[in-house]
Amino acid sequence: MSSHVATKQVTVPWIRSQKGKEKLTMLTAYDYPTALFLDEAGVDMLLVGDSVATVMYGEPNTLAVTMDDMLRHTRAVARAAKRALVIGDMPFMSYQVSREQAVTNAGRFLKEAGAQAVKLEGGTEVAETIKAITTAGIPVCAHIGLTPQSINAMGTYRMHGKTNEERQYLLDSAYAAAAAGAFAVVLECVEANLATEITKAIKIPTVGIGAGTNCDAQVLVINDLVGLTAGRVPKFVAPLANLKEPLQEAVKSFIARTRQAAPPVEVQEAVAPPTPTLPTDGGKAHAVSH
Repeated sequence: MSSHVATKQVTVPWIRSQKGKEKLTMLTAYDYPTALFLDEAGVDMLLVGDSVATVMYGEPNTLAVTMDDMLRHTRAVARAAKRALVIGDMPFMSYQVSREQAVTNAGRFLKEAGAQAVKLEGGTEVAETIKAITTAGIPVCAHIGLTPQSINAMGTYRMHGKTNEERQYLLDSAYAAAAAGAFAVVLECVEANLATEITKAIKIPTVGIGAGTNCDAQVLVINDLVGLTAGRVPKFVAPLANLKEPLQEAVKSFIARTRQAAPPVEVQEAVAPPTPTLPTDGGKAHAVSH
């Protein structure tokens, strides 16, 4: 890793400048300590993903998370990040109603939560929304392929780009995102050969997740990467640690240490306090005459 990457704060222009050069890294973060550790480790971008709904809250999909949820988590991550670029994920129905709504909510991520950029899902249909946000001076990372906010329309989580129609749509969407001013585009669960074609075709970095290794950058959910996922881990992840087992072993050791340290303090039988004796004269003897 170069000294530039290690010491200088990552900016949107720098991300764009790395196209075709050094591979970039992005990981999700949802809280202060995790963001702090990832930032210190040298990750280039921290995505405060709407995946917080499934990863941290146990929701079945990402649809339930709100703007307030996302702003709260983004604030925590932004406080920790000294070097990495912080990207706030725009939640479901925070940008679909109108371009004015989209610009306002995107601006809240920067103004109220301290992010440097936002991410939103969609292809050619959101190009004008991306343009409106970037025109307002707010950097945008696009997201095409598997778009979890559209799970009800898609029906299932699957690979994208298998048919000629899908391939053309994804190519058109990548071109449209770049033309609208996006500084990068996430390719999620896109066929690897198509992801490679898109990466070669557009002038902004591609960020792959389940899209092969030829993208300009890679992103993963941090819990998946380190073995702290409560549920199924996508097969493309290839976890690099299994923190679940040492965490549980630490808890078991704590339980054993607590129980073995000393016997519980024996509970003594409660003794009722003595009943106070009331004066027989009704307290007159204690009155002071003036």
